[in-house]
Amino acid sequence: MVSQPLGPAGATGRVAEVTRRILVADPIADDGVTRLRRAGAVDVETRLPTDELVARIGAYDALVVRSETKVTREVIAAGTRLRVIGRAGVGVDNIDVAAASERGILVVNAPTGNTVAAAEHTVAMMLALARNIVPAAQALRDGSWERSRFVGTELRDKTLAVVGLGKIGFEVARMALGLQMRVVAHDPLVAPDRAAQAGVRLVDLDTALAEADVLTVHTPLTEGTRGLIGAKELGRLRPGARVINVGRGGIIDEVALAEAVAGGHLAGAAVDVFTKEPPPPDHPLIRCAGVLATPHLGASTVEAQVSVATGVADQIVSVLSGGAARWAVNAPQLGPEELARLEPYRVLARRLGSLYAQLGGGQVRALTVIYRGEVADAEPAFLTAEIIGGLLQHFTQDPVNVVNARWLARRHGIEVSEQRSQETVEYASSITLRIDGSGVRELTGTLSDGTPRIVRLDGFHLDLVPQGTFLLFRHTDRPGMIGAIGSCLGGAGVNIAELQLGRDRPRGEAVMAVVVDEPVPSQLAEELRRLDGVASLAVVEL
Repeated sequence: MVSQPLGPAGATGRVAEVTRRILVADPIADDGVTRLRRAGAVDVETRLPTDELVARIGAYDALVVRSETKVTREVIAAGTRLRVIGRAGVGVDNIDVAAASERGILVVNAPTGNTVAAAEHTVAMMLALARNIVPAAQALRDGSWERSRFVGTELRDKTLAVVGLGKIGFEVARMALGLQMRVVAHDPLVAPDRAAQAGVRLVDLDTALAEADVLTVHTPLTEGTRGLIGAKELGRLRPGARVINVGRGGIIDEVALAEAVAGGHLAGAAVDVFTKEPPPPDHPLIRCAGVLATPHLGASTVEAQVSVATGVADQIVSVLSGGAARWAVNAPQLGPEELARLEPYRVLARRLGSLYAQLGGGQVRALTVIYRGEVADAEPAFLTAEIIGGLLQHFTQDPVNVVNARWLARRHGIEVSEQRSQETVEYASSITLRIDGSGVRELTGTLSDGTPRIVRLDGFHLDLVPQGTFLLFRHTDRPGMIGAIGSCLGGAGVNIAELQLGRDRPRGEAVMAVVVDEPVPSQLAEELRRLDGVASLAVVEL
């Protein structure tokens, strides 16, 4: 019952020994392709039409793209073998992450590989605008020597407003401070101490716009940031300000930006990204004389191309080999040390879920997982996904993992919640399942010397290693009960390896777990259920 930490590996978590295949659908550095070959056979087929990609993707375990290929819901649905999609770059707006998550497909990117390249391109665009470098060079090429026409402005002592203080925005701010600019930033997700590290003053968006001599945007493209800077926001910029977009097309209203430059309110704009790429030749930003436009060159340095390609390739190799991903877009990010620490808890969690399913618990309406002690410090989504996977593997052929576990649970009508507490009751660390359904209501497991153990079942104390085949009886606590069960098993040639008994009171109700060495045929199980005093019996295999 061992499953892969990340990436779908089938209902039981086992990976078939077949040749893994990887499709590289956009150009990446050769170093990345070389590393991918460590994981399997690699096909480099770039610029495939969508219908051809849909037709071919079903043969592949991994897909690598940059910004050109659109990984739509249709593509993902056709990728029946897909375990991981890698974006050799930062933004994943060309990938339907929600569709991938529903299918349990991991999406990874390389958020640090092009940080310096994108930041340097931003500063280069800003300098080029301030000093009129492009039109001056073109005029000279055309035979004109007009120094007075191209008088520029210095950036020193000017205010740069950075919208989005992530990795790239942070690096742009650092470079701008080196140019002796003042820097303000708007990012509702960044803490003031993080901004202070960059020497940046955090402000609201209106203040950033009002103070900016230069505005640059570095937010991801989401529904919340699409059209973030429109005509109204551009109108709040002071006359003569300049706008830079080396982030994502769609964050700034392109028509409004062209109009603000052409109308003279802005001194100029520099744009590296567009809502649709490549943009049509008559795009207003390309045709506007005051706009410097480049064809999405932010990450186009030799160093960045190698870095993003190898960064994604290494993660894909790891995932296809059963390991973790360093930069998972749609899953918790756990390092190797944390994964190693959680491994015995992962096994315990998976078997708790599987045990409940095999106890005949029936329809589950809600599942609450309670983490106590040291395990409460762990990322709960990782372990909860294992519980859901153990539970659902008996009812669905869908691969269940940390990427899609909650979505699949909701699809099966199960509401999942978690509670964490540093307080311990009986054990230094434990995981408890509380189930709103029928049958068993509560299961608790812990670790003993690193070995998973089931220690409580609906209030009954046990000390059972959840491994192998065992029979779990509910019965009346009365003389001869153990002997009757033992005789029945012995008569059928089934050897008892271990027996655990928990009871609420003498001559009351009891739970008995009998670990056996041989399989228990259905006919023998029915005979055991008919024994006087037996209320129920579940045959469990873990």
